[in-house]
Amino acid sequence: MKKIDIAVVDYGMGNLRSVSKALEHVAPMKSVLVTSDPKEIIRADRVVFPGQGAMPDCMHELDARGLREAVLSAANNKPFLGICIGLQMLFEHSEEGDAAGLGLFKGVVKRFAVADMKLTDGEKLKVPHMGWNQVYQTNSNKDKPHKLWQDIDDAARFYYVHSYYVQPADENLIAGISEYPKPFTCAIASNNLFAVQFHPEKSASAGLQLLSNFIEWQP
Repeated sequence: MKKIDIAVVDYGMGNLRSVSKALEHVAPMKSVLVTSDPKEIIRADRVVFPGQGAMPDCMHELDARGLREAVLSAANNKPFLGICIGLQMLFEHSEEGDAAGLGLFKGVVKRFAVADMKLTDGEKLKVPHMGWNQVYQTNSNKDKPHKLWQDIDDAARFYYVHSYYVQPADENLIAGISEYPKPFTCAIASNNLFAVQFHPEKSASAGLQLLSNFIEWQP
């Protein structure tokens, strides 16, 4: 049986090709498999859980393909990286479509409030939050940044496309914060799991470094 180093979860939502190509670029000697087979996800050494689109559609498609239990098992048992909706789906509930998530973590997914979308000089910001923005690294142990931030400057810029953001009940989960214009959680970390709102596969050198760090990470 062929070894699967990295499984990219395919539930029919998102540009999986760009994610898989970025992983192949940073880990040319590793096998990268885009798969909708729960058995292959369970068998893989590492799992990447990306996604784009509306939360209700993503949850529906995940369940329609019978992938819920495989994703939850991977999130609890092996190096796991969530990307974009793959971060939001880990929480209990989203305002988008009043949708239930996987409930792995307590907390909600909220839409950027229209009333907050202005800078101090009165300039209005748009929703979705789209483009490059700085990420400020956080950790409960300030002297020991998370391994996935290794060789990435604090306040490095990453690429975003989203209208919703996670609000964890446990602040100790927070591994990164961006501002639009108020601070919001853009990365979480817990044991073997790391998940981000931005798109590392579209974030040039900083994004590729994060993916490289994930490949080498031994939680």
